[in-house]
Amino acid sequence: MRDLLFVSHRIPYPLNKGEKIRAYNLLRHLARDWRIHLGCLIEDPADAAHLPLLREICAEAEGFPIDKRWQKLSALARFRPGRRLMLYYYRHPGLRAWVAARMGAADVHYIYSAAMAPYVLEAGPRGQAARVLDMQDIDSEKWATYAKTARFPMRAVWAREARTLLAYERQAAMACDVTFFVSEPETIRFAELAPEAADRVTWVENGVDLDGFSPARAFDSPYAVPGADPGPRLIFTGNMDYWPNADAVIWFATEILPLLRRRAVPPGFFIVGANPGPEVRRLAELPGVTVTGRVADVRPWIAHADVSVGPLRIARGIQNKVLEAMAMGRPVVASPGAFEGVRAVAGRDLLVADGAVAMAEAIGAVLDGAHPGLGAAGRAAVEAGYAWSATLARLDAALARVAPAP
Repeated sequence: MRDLLFVSHRIPYPLNKGEKIRAYNLLRHLARDWRIHLGCLIEDPADAAHLPLLREICAEAEGFPIDKRWQKLSALARFRPGRRLMLYYYRHPGLRAWVAARMGAADVHYIYSAAMAPYVLEAGPRGQAARVLDMQDIDSEKWATYAKTARFPMRAVWAREARTLLAYERQAAMACDVTFFVSEPETIRFAELAPEAADRVTWVENGVDLDGFSPARAFDSPYAVPGADPGPRLIFTGNMDYWPNADAVIWFATEILPLLRRRAVPPGFFIVGANPGPEVRRLAELPGVTVTGRVADVRPWIAHADVSVGPLRIARGIQNKVLEAMAMGRPVVASPGAFEGVRAVAGRDLLVADGAVAMAEAIGAVLDGAHPGLGAAGRAAVEAGYAWSATLARLDAALARVAPAP
């Protein structure tokens, strides 16, 4: 077996973020043909307990803890013209030394996110190793979106971060043999922003564990608790310390849910995900809103929900929350942003609604029984295009091209 050095900004377990789900399935797939050396950062100290599991997949797996508050302060302390805050946030001298010590023996340097590119690109000559950059999403576009919605002075800070980070993303893409994005639309957009790298970019979509997220699985209802709202259940899943998710649930709870609460049997809205901040926790004070925080398994919550909602106003790439709910046969109502990149037919496999009134009307129609086949159609769409074995075939083809077997 040949050696592959995999450098990630987050430990690829537990599977509570889309980027962790993608990384974990990449590692399992790559381990069939490669001896993997995984180096990653760990933001949550509890996640370090999962390193032994990753060592069952990888030849070695090392995690380097970082403190989010300290990393933010450290990045701000280095605020200078032209410097990218995100790159400084993910700096760790221990991981840098660990990577440098292993680069020479690796046949492939797999950089998981643009934030980790300095660990490889600044470590010296690469020798004969192929360089692969898995950007997933265009991070600079997220910062540009944040800038449009922020107030001064953060509007100027995020706009500057978008400009400087895009310049680095272009530089990193040109320094690597191939760069992956999570969807074809994301790839096309980056090629527009970085035309010099257009022939070096492609996409490897996320998949879904079709057996784990299956409507055939039986789960006890987590909603069956004393005092629970007896009405229909609307669910949003995702990590709540991610601002696009927080923005989505705040908008839904304050603008869309009140329209639905006028129904004869008002629905409840369940926000299921770890690390809700103060703004999200305060939503539990509103009628019909429940904020669960971290749960052991998100699948029972999805399985017993009446509608899974994806009201994202800021979104990039493919939303795992949408694919997972479709895989479990639940009706999905999504915003155009949450739908972007999903290969499915709007109106048949899921409903797409733009704006608060349109989303409330679409959800109401589902609750009234107007789309009885929506869940089954969504499951069929995911089965047809999102098995991990199918989506990762593009990864195999790209690696065979840039790192052919001797």
